[in-house]
Amino acid sequence: MTNPSHEGTGAPPAAPRPERTYWCSHAWLNGTVEEDVLVETGADGRITAVRTETGAPPQGAEPLRGLTLPGLANAHSHAFHRALRGTVQVGSGTFWTWRDVMYRVAGRLTPDSAYALGRAAYAEMALAGITCVGEFHYVHHAPGGEPYDDPNTMGHALIAAAADAGIRITLLDTAYLASGFGPDGRGEPPGPQQLRFSDGTAAAWAERASALRVEEGGHARTGAAIHSVRAVPARELGPVVEWAEERSAPLHVHLSEQRAENDACQAAHGCTPTRLLADHGALGRRTTAVHATHLTDEDIKLLGDASVGVCMCPTTERDLADGIGPAPRLERAGATLSLGSDSHAVVDLLEEARALELDERLRTRTRGHWTAAQLLRAATEDGHAALGWPESGRLEAGMLADFTTVSLDSVRTVGPAPRMAAEAAVFAATAADIRHTVVAGRHVVRDGHHTNVPDVPASLSKAIDALH
Repeated sequence: MTNPSHEGTGAPPAAPRPERTYWCSHAWLNGTVEEDVLVETGADGRITAVRTETGAPPQGAEPLRGLTLPGLANAHSHAFHRALRGTVQVGSGTFWTWRDVMYRVAGRLTPDSAYALGRAAYAEMALAGITCVGEFHYVHHAPGGEPYDDPNTMGHALIAAAADAGIRITLLDTAYLASGFGPDGRGEPPGPQQLRFSDGTAAAWAERASALRVEEGGHARTGAAIHSVRAVPARELGPVVEWAEERSAPLHVHLSEQRAENDACQAAHGCTPTRLLADHGALGRRTTAVHATHLTDEDIKLLGDASVGVCMCPTTERDLADGIGPAPRLERAGATLSLGSDSHAVVDLLEEARALELDERLRTRTRGHWTAAQLLRAATEDGHAALGWPESGRLEAGMLADFTTVSLDSVRTVGPAPRMAAEAAVFAATAADIRHTVVAGRHVVRDGHHTNVPDVPASLSKAIDALH
């Protein structure tokens, strides 16, 4: 099989970036809202200076009217799931019945359709203020499991899609080797729908993942992922962990999303998924557990003691009726929280942040578990750290010039005093209120319009139609 025309990293040819200055009517700096803020950016795509109380926009500065935030980090995405929106809302069912529909869409993906849908989905993210995405990527091979001529052509398609949508990406190359725990936890062979996910062994996965190269200093970085303990047998966990450790790369894993997985792990190994990961060295500061919904007290302590990150995806967790994870207890134990849109039931990191707090209010019948500043930090700085971009997520000199502006005069956000702009953004605004998105000092979204994908809805429609 041949590679599609977008083979490679997808990064555009290097070109000098002009130095640009942005004037923000309001900006979120170190947890507080400041007025009349000047953000200067350099040719290297980083912030060179941040100045407050500057008065009116100086000549040559581009005005950003609203609340300017660091760019939002979507720490957990499956781009092709965007094709499921609406179609999986008919009737009842569970995560497992939803998964059957997902498999059918995954079976139709080609490198070209993965690129087209990825470009459109990532453009939708840019419109929502997202400047970096963590793509949990496991559709590696052709249907039936045959590798492409370039075994990483599907990963290259997604990296190219992010470049053309104007956002950064961490491609979390995912090991997915089994359909279940199997006898004595040795793993069941992949089913027909899962053959294109599997490299056969963790060693073969590592060989393929090692061959995927990205441009140094470009828009893309790579990391590793363990799909889940049901999809990676215990004996195969070690090579994935070692691959990430050798590269100081992020390591992500779906953890305890379903009680059925916990029960099966207990039957196969006599322990919880968290304990299994801990016993195989998979928990650490660069590890992010996704969902972490159904945990024991010991699980929470293990995760906290290891200083792992936990990515909560509230809109997907409620859409799939998964449950509400113990986020406050995880944070108190020492875990760091980030946010993701996962299945893209909606793409709105402000809604994810809001839902984290509101879901906990429903469960506890008390308010105020996190401040707006804490929720924004999860959506920005801590999300970038989880994806291996520690130099992003704050509006400070030396940081990447990635930021987004939320309107403060829409029907949802107008009214509060400027000092309450962060609260208005988190608890009232939606993705529709994003006015500007800047990546590496350059506009990707200006006045609500994508600068490189002229008609994002049409691009989404065309890409999704091709898969149904």
